Amino acid sequence: MMKKITKSIGYPETDLVILAGGQARRMNGMNKVLQKFDNEIQLIKIHQQLKSRAENVWINSHRDHSIYKRLIPSIRFYQDDEAGFLGPLMGMKSAWSHVESDYVLFVPCDVTYIPKKVLSRLHQAMQRDPLCEVAVVEINGKALYPFCLLKRSSLTMLQVHLDQKQRSLKGCFAEMHMQVARFQNHALFFHSINSLDELQQHRQLNFL
Repeated sequence: MMKKITKSIGYPETDLVILAGGQARRMNGMNKVLQKFDNEIQLIKIHQQLKSRAENVWINSHRDHSIYKRLIPSIRFYQDDEAGFLGPLMGMKSAWSHVESDYVLFVPCDVTYIPKKVLSRLHQAMQRDPLCEVAVVEINGKALYPFCLLKRSSLTMLQVHLDQKQRSLKGCFAEMHMQVARFQNHALFFHSINSLDELQQHRQLNFL
């Protein structure tokens, strides 16, 4: 049976997963997806910008599920298959135990900029190579590996790397015929926020 095309916008049914399973040690353990980097809570910002393009929206997180549900009643969530904060590779591998779509757009919870048409552009990039299992967002020449589109068939390679305790997205994706969707945003200073210092600078720059 053929997969339906998501909401008549020209690509296969795709779920969205917001990656929020880390410890955020450089931000004193705060839950980054519930912070305001700009004027909106990150969870709401990401959901608002991408919900119309995705079949279902998930959050990969080990905490605050009741808060997510209160903010966005339709949101779904799952925890990593294994405890221990094993990084985004584990969050991606774990998704395939929950989502029904054969494609997932993964978005890191600390991303500051979501390009327009990012999902359609990633699908187009993936189609360049029939063996491609992952397409990655590149902004201003920098590849943002956690911001990517994965096929269900990627599960095999994700599992191989986790079994070998190799948790580098870059290393894993190199074996998946990775393609890139390139975007430009010359006003962008931080692709993502990884520390309290970066958050303070990001806010200051936005108010200049």
